[in-house]
Amino acid sequence: MALSRKRQKELNRLKSQAEDLWEDQKDLLDHASRVVREASRQAANYTREEVAPRVRDTFEHKVAPAVGAAGTAARNAAGGARDKLVDDVLPAMSSALGTALAAIEVAKNKQVRDAIARASRFGTDLGQKVGIIEPPKKSGPGKYILIGFGVVTVAAIAYAAWQTLRADDDLWIDDEPEAPPAS
Repeated sequence: MALSRKRQKELNRLKSQAEDLWEDQKDLLDHASRVVREASRQAANYTREEVAPRVRDTFEHKVAPAVGAAGTAARNAAGGARDKLVDDVLPAMSSALGTALAAIEVAKNKQVRDAIARASRFGTDLGQKVGIIEPPKKSGPGKYILIGFGVVTVAAIAYAAWQTLRADDDLWIDDEPEAPPAS
């Protein structure tokens, strides 16, 4: 496909402009690269001459003493906590543990278990005689009827919810297309 002379000139001019733009971009990128290198060199010099001495001075005169004081305070607090643990907490815990173990050993004794069971039965019998404790009632058939009614009710509600929420595409019947008129 041949281009007209006018279109060929326009394309050549556009190509020339694109090449000029590319050369300008390369020059601009080269200049930006030189500026960034110089800025980096200047930043390194400034850091070495100004920032590093200030940081070192601040560390030596403010941070290091504060860290040392905090370390001393932490060591003192740890020593106090260790003393409190050894002097107060551990003896109390061992005493409580010993008491619990002794109570378990006593509870394992058959004579003690029998005495506790007899006292419990005696207390229950006495409470029933005095009227404080009512004897347990035997359940009748009403309890089982109510349980059955509840189960049936829950099943009915679940079935109704399932029917409501199910996706049933067969609920809608499409209109049948009309038969084309006979010719």
